Amino acid sequence: MTIKLKTADVLAIGFMTFAFFLGAGNIIFPPLAGNLAGQSFMPAMFGFLATAVGLPLITIIAVAKAGGGLITMTRFLPAMAATAIAVAIYIIIGPAFAAPRTSLVAYEMGIKPFLGDAANETTLALYSVAFFIITAYFALSQGKLIDNVGKILTPALIVLLTVLAIAVFVMPQGEIGIAREAYVDSPFTKGFLEGYNTMDTFASLMFGMLIINVLKSKGVTDKASQFKYLVMAGSIAAAGLAFVYISLFYLGATSQSLIAVGADVNGGMILATYVQALFGMPGQYILAAVVTLACLTTAVGLASAVAEFFHELKPQWSYKMLVVINCVVCAIVANVGLSQLISISVPVLFAVYPIAIAIVALILLQERFPNPQFAFRLVMVVAFMFGVLDGLKVAGLAMSGFEFLPLFDQGLAWVLPTALAIVVSIVAMRSPKNVAVAIAK
Repeated sequence: MTIKLKTADVLAIGFMTFAFFLGAGNIIFPPLAGNLAGQSFMPAMFGFLATAVGLPLITIIAVAKAGGGLITMTRFLPAMAATAIAVAIYIIIGPAFAAPRTSLVAYEMGIKPFLGDAANETTLALYSVAFFIITAYFALSQGKLIDNVGKILTPALIVLLTVLAIAVFVMPQGEIGIAREAYVDSPFTKGFLEGYNTMDTFASLMFGMLIINVLKSKGVTDKASQFKYLVMAGSIAAAGLAFVYISLFYLGATSQSLIAVGADVNGGMILATYVQALFGMPGQYILAAVVTLACLTTAVGLASAVAEFFHELKPQWSYKMLVVINCVVCAIVANVGLSQLISISVPVLFAVYPIAIAIVALILLQERFPNPQFAFRLVMVVAFMFGVLDGLKVAGLAMSGFEFLPLFDQGLAWVLPTALAIVVSIVAMRSPKNVAVAIAK
């Protein structure tokens, strides 16, 4: 018999989910996008919200519907392919990019401003080690995860973010600026692609299973109840993220008079400059607290999810050992520096994001496919092929021979072919004869 959760427990799980999502990318990318968008910040913001809020929420729903993580969601693919996709996504969102980025952003915005000239590679290394020791401590307290994050860290984070958001709207530090770069002609599309950088659709594939495990530990065992509570938690997280993004976009749009964006300026610098103008030196302490808490809670969620996944993949590997190994690798990778890590991650995200979106679409439309196995294989191959083209283009390779593809110039070459593959899987495969012929080919 499943246990019905109290309202306080549901809110705690929702806050925990919000805190897991709100990390480094969620804080540094919206201010920069808002600054560049200027007067076009509204369509740019809606594009960003589509990939940074809408897609993660839909992904949570897909995880709830599938009743399991990536391996369950890709069960119609060959076993080796499904495992390879899952491992790749967990490595990207874990030790390769997202998790080390939490430490780097926390250092750049929470510690470095107070170190001044004393900041160097040694201080970064020491901070990375300390940050991931604390991360490991919370992640190892697996049974107390919801209490540590949902009931302790998150309320403090929400209070600090609310103070900052109110101040941004009540006391804007400038007029809304002009639109620049790609935000002049295609602000929605540019905002949509910027949302990739948060990696939250990947995170949803991880956190969804983590939340299911938390629900099981609370006595929620039947799939219907798990679906209900997972959707509720995802909705709470989505509302919180939208609140943060809207305020940070507006902050960026009204920051052009404070800071001129160049090649060496990132969203963290814009946010730090704005907070300094709003609150003076006390603002630096508020910002340091917000960023450190946000990055720490995300790091805890990522470390837990990665360890859970590889423990399920290889039960002989203990959860605690995997948490420690993951945190050690993250501490090492973090020392490459924030700008370098971001520059490496962007082409990878352009190549892999279409795969994650395709998985979600396939799960949500699963009942409509006459042959789910064929549909999953066709759609995933198409999404991967055209996603790689987008990734190679962003990486700077000469790709002029593919400019005839629809939306290729905007980094969305995968969209129409993937949609067409889905339509073919639904409509053209209804006849058993067609299915047999297609599989034979």
